[in-house]
Amino acid sequence: MGNSTKALADRTFGERLNFLLTNRLPRRWLTLFMGRFSRIENPLVRSLSIGLWRLFVDDLRLEEASKQSFTSLHDCFVRELKPGARPIDPDPAALVSPCDAVIGEHGTVLEGQVLQAKGFPYTLAELLGNDYKAAHAEGMRYVTLRLKSSMYHHFHAPCDARMIDVTYISGDTWNVNPVALKTIERLFCRNERAVMRLKSEPRGEPMIIVAVAAILVASMRIRGLAEPLNLEYAGPRRILCDRPLPRGDEIGYFEHGSTLIMFIPPAFELAPGLDTGDTIRMGRQLFMRTS
Repeated sequence: MGNSTKALADRTFGERLNFLLTNRLPRRWLTLFMGRFSRIENPLVRSLSIGLWRLFVDDLRLEEASKQSFTSLHDCFVRELKPGARPIDPDPAALVSPCDAVIGEHGTVLEGQVLQAKGFPYTLAELLGNDYKAAHAEGMRYVTLRLKSSMYHHFHAPCDARMIDVTYISGDTWNVNPVALKTIERLFCRNERAVMRLKSEPRGEPMIIVAVAAILVASMRIRGLAEPLNLEYAGPRRILCDRPLPRGDEIGYFEHGSTLIMFIPPAFELAPGLDTGDTIRMGRQLFMRTS
């Protein structure tokens, strides 16, 4: 029995049902459809859509949004927050969380491999594509940050940095929920994703943030890029940026919940008190410099 089959067999009935409902659908078609449907600016469609969404999540909090009236489901997905809703940790030795998220697997890159879940490794060469050699990622720390559909979908700079380039890698749109991560091998390497290379300032240390799309994620928007990165993108694979990013500045956003994977220098450790399964907000201390 293969890892994927065994993992699915070991899940509870509810987990198996969740997996089958979200990952045995025509994912690309459904994702393209959702991208168009969510933009319908009709009061009845908007209200019914948001109401249905609330039935599937128990932690949708809209009181922090900068506005309380939305033109469409998409408008609600990509909502901005009120000023001050996500204060940035002032400690200069800290890397702050780039997003609201649930912390997933974390650790050190060893022999070019990291984990998406216990017993489910994948290689950076496959995840990053041609950027792997330039990344020099061996020994770097990594953390997986899962943005639930109910969360704030924007992601921000974890420190003062400069974005060097963005590489778009087309792929599938598997769900990235915990059930799928324990079932589908090399899931992050299969999905559509954007690899963002940064250098911290003033030290010039390399960092990588990988934005991984998923089912119903109609698009990834990176500030400064003219076009959204999605299943219909037909522009250059690698896009040069040279964009300054002050700490906490917005990098971009998902048009639904999904995942960020961060790779940072080995001089950092996960902040005390944080571990897999914890929920963290954008701007809170995520890593601390130890050397």
